[in-house]
Amino acid sequence: MGLKVVLFVLGGALVGFVYHRVVGCRSGACLITANPYVSTAYGAVMGFFLSGMGR
Repeated sequence: MGLKVVLFVLGGALVGFVYHRVVGCRSGACLITANPYVSTAYGAVMGFFLSGMGR
């Protein structure tokens, strides 16, 4: 695993967590943004795919 992939995954996780904190979901019905762990993991997975390793 290269440094590029690690940086993309960490950056995606950070973006996912910040998205949860800023946008969030007040009702709790939102699948991704209702839980900070899920939104962080989702961001990390998106970062992995954006790095080019998910092809």
